[in-house]
Amino acid sequence: MAAEIAEQPAVIARLVARSSDIAAAVAAVRPDPLRGFVLVARGSSDHAAVYGRYVLEYATGVPVALAAPSLQTRYGVVPRLDGFLAIGVSQSGRTPEVAATMEVLQAGGARTIGLCNDVGSPLAEACEVVVPLGAGPERAVPATKTFTATLAAFALLAQALGDRSTGDWPRLVDALAVAVDDDTGARTAAALLVGAQRLLQVGRAFLYPVALEAGLKITETTGVATNGYSPHDLRHGPIAVADAGVHAVCFSSPGPVAADVERAAADLTARGARVVAVAERGDDVPAASALITVPSGTDELLAPLVHSVRAQQLALHLAQARGVDPDRPFGLTKVTATE
Repeated sequence: MAAEIAEQPAVIARLVARSSDIAAAVAAVRPDPLRGFVLVARGSSDHAAVYGRYVLEYATGVPVALAAPSLQTRYGVVPRLDGFLAIGVSQSGRTPEVAATMEVLQAGGARTIGLCNDVGSPLAEACEVVVPLGAGPERAVPATKTFTATLAAFALLAQALGDRSTGDWPRLVDALAVAVDDDTGARTAAALLVGAQRLLQVGRAFLYPVALEAGLKITETTGVATNGYSPHDLRHGPIAVADAGVHAVCFSSPGPVAADVERAAADLTARGARVVAVAERGDDVPAASALITVPSGTDELLAPLVHSVRAQQLALHLAQARGVDPDRPFGLTKVTATE
């Protein structure tokens, strides 16, 4: 896992270098007019798809929906999707449910794109166009480089299909390199969280999927039950669990929703919870007890890639501090064959 975390700047740089080819391939299947998107995924890929929902709708202005695959695989629903672009996401490309759902959506009129790391996989075969992640073999059970590559692929798709730039890609690659070279903050935060039995992850808008993924990473590597929330969802009920026995990780980036995360951290602290901030500066989340810094200046839409690296480093060090092998979490396998 540690080695694969370190590969991410190179993986993303290679993917960005193919942006023109990706744009040309996507243009070949873009409906005219484009009425909307349907995204199909499970597990870590589902969290990447939540990011895809945000960045695609931001860039194109058309609605984006997350599919409910059981409607296709168990109930036989064939939705009417003329004018829609369906995007199937599976890092291995071997989740049967995702490939089967994409076939049904195409039968319903959708044009189809697959995002996966294996161009010979069932998902790739089920889609009209494939965007290879090009991350190379990923051996650790927790997805790291394939997750951030999927985020980057979604941002590149949004840039190709919409009329808004997703940000400064060279600056992002530089920020990723800085992040993987220094994980001091993650080590320090892991020492603070090592005894935690209840843990929350908080992020909003483009960082909400990072909170979801951070929860999954920590749960699968350590066995600690934790969930990701937006600040507003947190305040609608789950904050009731916050007390002196609860720890929280709050992801913040400069932008329109930063104040919402700051308020959530303050509310959690007021209830006795201890907060770790993942942010550019300590004063971004003043209520935090510890800070994991992210390099400053990354565009808000691309910042989730850097925050994801910090979440992965935290999960890695927290697992090691708790005596768990993060590469082989108990009872988990690399591919989960849901149908």
